[in-house]
Amino acid sequence: MKGLKRNQIIILVIALMLVSAGYLNYTTRENQNLLPTSAQQEEEYAGIGDAKLVASNAIIETNEQSSSLVPNNTIEEEQNETITTTTSSNTKQDTDGYFSTSRLNRETMYSQMIESYQKILENTSISETQKSIAQTEIQNINQIKNKIMICENLIKTKGIEDLVMFVNDKSVSVVIRADKLQQEQIAQIQNIIAREMQIEIGDIHISNK
Repeated sequence: MKGLKRNQIIILVIALMLVSAGYLNYTTRENQNLLPTSAQQEEEYAGIGDAKLVASNAIIETNEQSSSLVPNNTIEEEQNETITTTTSSNTKQDTDGYFSTSRLNRETMYSQMIESYQKILENTSISETQKSIAQTEIQNINQIKNKIMICENLIKTKGIEDLVMFVNDKSVSVVIRADKLQQEQIAQIQNIIAREMQIEIGDIHISNK
């Protein structure tokens, strides 16, 4: 009787061991199935890379499409505006350069004339008569320079932006900075020059630039 019970206990233990071993084996397999294989990981990573590449291409295509949506006439208008602005700027610079250069050349001419007459005064071999003439010419040049300065300043008070005057014997040439001169402005300029330079209005020549 005792021997039978012992055999039953051994069989029960063995059965429990087999059941436990089977359960552990089943659990291990399930866990392995849940873990991704290296091949699966590679596929997933490859998929991620493809998704990023597609996204980048989509952005590039979107930018290209956005650029293509800009009307050609808008681009041409911007280019024309740039050309017009550049041309206007160059024209203004040319005009500014004309007036400043003309005044500089005029002052240089008068300075050279005065210098030449001054050398005559300093030359001991020159007669007193010639020195007197040289002195008179220096005074005349200085008077002309002063009259030109007065005329130009008075003319600017009449709304003239810029001008340059040239005196040649008994005639005067005036270049006015303006797109167009009104008859009233011309009359005012003539009156100022005729009064200050003491010449006839017919000897005054006015042009615009």
